[in-house]
Amino acid sequence: MRELSIIILNYNTKDLALDCVKSIEENYPHEVASGKFEIILADNASPDGSLAVFEKYKKQTKVKNFVVIDNKQNIGFAKGNNKALSLANGKYVLFLNPDTIVNPKTLNQMIEFMDENKDAGAVTCRIETVDGALDDACHRGFPTPWNAFAHFSRLEKILPKTKLFGGYIQGFKDLSKIHEVDVISGAFLFVRREVGERINWWDEDYFFYGEDIQFCFDLKKLGYKIYFVPDVSIIHLGSAASGIRNRNHNEITADHVIKKKMQGHRFDAMRIFFKKNYDKKYPKFVNWLVNKGIDIFHRKHSS
Repeated sequence: MRELSIIILNYNTKDLALDCVKSIEENYPHEVASGKFEIILADNASPDGSLAVFEKYKKQTKVKNFVVIDNKQNIGFAKGNNKALSLANGKYVLFLNPDTIVNPKTLNQMIEFMDENKDAGAVTCRIETVDGALDDACHRGFPTPWNAFAHFSRLEKILPKTKLFGGYIQGFKDLSKIHEVDVISGAFLFVRREVGERINWWDEDYFFYGEDIQFCFDLKKLGYKIYFVPDVSIIHLGSAASGIRNRNHNEITADHVIKKKMQGHRFDAMRIFFKKNYDKKYPKFVNWLVNKGIDIFHRKHSS
């Protein structure tokens, strides 16, 4: 069994995906040349010619185990990653967005951390935006009704470092030290293979957005811990993998139809998560308020 399987799911971002692969190839030359790391690049029927570009690169790469998968159609994030898993052979699996750049030492430290912390089901590094700021998605609490209300009402912005109002972004925790979190981002989700198998990997009821929250929720239900390790990092362009921004992150490229569709997936994911995990936990009145709030924010962000 190989040490690490890196799964990158692409849709219409061939240049970004190759930049991501090259960052791994350049920063981990021994690991990829020896086959210690394998890279599985799956394409969800991109109309930009991604597949042909990946097949061409496969002939010249120094990555010993470089696999390209044609998913034939856009089957979404969860299903696309699950399909790629059928060819993964690593002890650990890293789910990595194509709009990321992997820095040196990051992957080896993730492996070392998981080897030393057997209670860890999954771990992430510090995910940074292009300006060096923390991508909040890599350091979250679960979206309970209260956490979601504080987040969307922007009460969280006023008192982000309090447990009462900062429960979603977990702003009360020390970002300079290793600690547990509830939710990490699907942009860089490093998981122990046996744990992923126990939760049956990604929940395919989600198409795009929300899968990482459900993944972490299912993992923690089994008693595994999820860690944030800020000692190492990656760069995440953000919104580029979904086609909203371009390769340089300086221009919004999606038209109104695409942006509206993406917002639809986002709010659909909220409804799915709440119904799966919280619907029976709270009184009907709270459930009604939550769904009403989702409808209001959906209309606001779709206009």
